[in-house]
This record gives sequence, structure tokens and C-alpha cells, in this order.
Amino acid sequence: MALGSPDAPAIKAPVKDTILTPRFYTTDFEAMAAMDLRPNEVELEAICEEFRKDYNRHHFVRTDVFEGAAEKLDPDTRKVFVEFLEQSCTSEFSGFLLYKELSRRIKQKNPLLAECFAHMARDEARHAGFLNKSMSDFGLQLDLGFLTANKAYTYFKPKFIFYATYLSEKIGYWRYIAIYRHLEQHPESKIYPIFNFFENWCQDENRHGDFFDALMKAQPSTVRGPVARLWCRFFLLAVFATMYVRDVARKEFYEALGLDAREYDKYVIDKTNETSARVFPVVLDVKNPKFWERLEKLVENNAKLSKADQDGGPAPIRNLKKIPYWIANGKEMAKLFFMKPILSHEFQPAVR
Repeated sequence: MALGSPDAPAIKAPVKDTILTPRFYTTDFEAMAAMDLRPNEVELEAICEEFRKDYNRHHFVRTDVFEGAAEKLDPDTRKVFVEFLEQSCTSEFSGFLLYKELSRRIKQKNPLLAECFAHMARDEARHAGFLNKSMSDFGLQLDLGFLTANKAYTYFKPKFIFYATYLSEKIGYWRYIAIYRHLEQHPESKIYPIFNFFENWCQDENRHGDFFDALMKAQPSTVRGPVARLWCRFFLLAVFATMYVRDVARKEFYEALGLDAREYDKYVIDKTNETSARVFPVVLDVKNPKFWERLEKLVENNAKLSKADQDGGPAPIRNLKKIPYWIANGKEMAKLFFMKPILSHEFQPAVR
């Protein structure tokens, strides 16, 4: 950790990249620029008009309620909360970088698409900055410039960007609104003022998800046919499994909010799956008990992988110990993937 001046927050070293940490993405910009939006141009233009209004322009403004709030947290809660802020800030900043670069690179050939990405980059930058400022209350900040230059970038074809970002935005909506509604009912569990902003925050996420919904409908091959069905299943599973394993591993954060990590994730996954049925041709059978049993096996294997690292020793020895659990995780993911999906036109949302 590199320290700044006595009055400045310390620059926090970024966490080591793992399968559970947020990714930075790049894509085929020429293919994006060449996309024909005419099949759904009216809806995309309407969404862009929503972005132009910038409903949250004046929302993310810190008030005096933040003064001294960090000092009220006990050391254990402080630790898991800072981890949450770092993960969230990195994720939002990842979205900003991708959307900003897309807007810049396709502006000449596809101005409507470029404008939509520019507005979303604005939103994500606002979110990341707000989170990073909150980290400074705890004497830490992320060096976002360092992350930009040094983080590994994952290449995804445009259609994979659509699946991944649509799900990221929609699951973000359900995560934020679930926490916000819970804390409305249990204000005693509101450990920090940032949660006051989650209702408006999640509306940004929802609009972003609606944009990718409309974009996939403008590119029908992304949501039609047997290959599209396989990719939709893959991305649903990847996003759900990653979130579940990560959240259970840091369940202390949710306990500090008065939530059970498993029950919270079940709700968020169920609602995101239901939302995805509006655009994806298939969704997962998350009502099947075996779905959750297999996710729990991933959690158990992940705990054993973490223990192998904590035990120390030379890297080759640690990796040798991990092999059985990597194989076991691969088997569980395969079982999850090949569970019979639900065709979206047959999907029946739960009555709540």
C-alpha cells in the first residue's frame, strides 16, 4: 500500500484478480460501429432520450450525514464494507471504461449508439467516483488511473458484451433495490449513508439494462436460434454462480446489514432470471432444488481453494492441492449448465 500525504487517503493496492473479481472488457469496435439499429431504432431513440434527461444529475451529492459515519463502524464491519466499496467501484469503473471507449470509437459511423454509450459512461463514472469518495472516508482510495493502465482486459465479441452487460446491469438493479427496500424496513441496519442513494442508483442500472435489451432486439441473431439459447444459458449461469459464491464467501457484509447472504442472493437471482425472460429465449430453472444444491457445492469447493492458498507453501504445491477442487467445480458447472432450461414464452413468474 502506497501512502499519500498525511491528510490524503492512502492509495489502496488493487486486489489480486480471480474468477470472482470484476473484469475489464474490450471488444470489436468495428463490428459495433457497423451494427444496423433499424430493426429497433425507435425504442433505442426513446431510451437515448431518457439518458439525455439525466434524472440523477443532482442526486449523487454528499451531505453532512457522511461526516463521522465511518468512525461508527466496528473493525470487522469496516473491513467487509471497504471490500464491498472496492468491488463495487471497480465494477462501475470497468463499465465506464468500456462505454467511454465504445462511444469514442464508433461515434463517426453510428452516432445514436455512440451517444447512448456516452450517457451510460457518464452514469458509471458518477457511480465510481461516489464509491471512491466513500472509500476516502475510511482513509483509502483506488488509483483509477493505475487500474486503467494495468488491469488485464478480457476480449469479448459484441454479442457476448451484450449478454454480460445486460445481466450485470439488471442484476445490479435487483441487488441495489433489494438492499434499499430492506433498509427502509430496518433503518437500524443502515451502517453507512451511501445506502440512501441506492433507489436512484438502481434506476440508472435498470435503464442501462433496458438499453441492452433493446440493442439485442435490434440484433435478432443474439436472441434467436439454438446457438443463442446456449449462450444465454451460459451467461446466466456464469453470472449467477459467480455472484452466489462471492457473496456467500463474504456473508459478513450482508449480516452487518441484517441480511442472510444466501436468501438475499436467491431473491436477486430469481428476479433477474424473471427479468431476463423478457429478452432471452431461455432462462434457468432456479426453482429446482438441485440448482441450489449444486451452487452450494461450488461454495464448498471455493472455500477449500481459499484454504489451500491460506496454508501457504510453494505455488506449485498449492496448485497441486487445488486440482481436485477445480475439477469438482468444473463438474458441478457442467451439471448446472445441462439442467433443463425454461423456454421464456413458457416462463411463469412467481406470485409474490
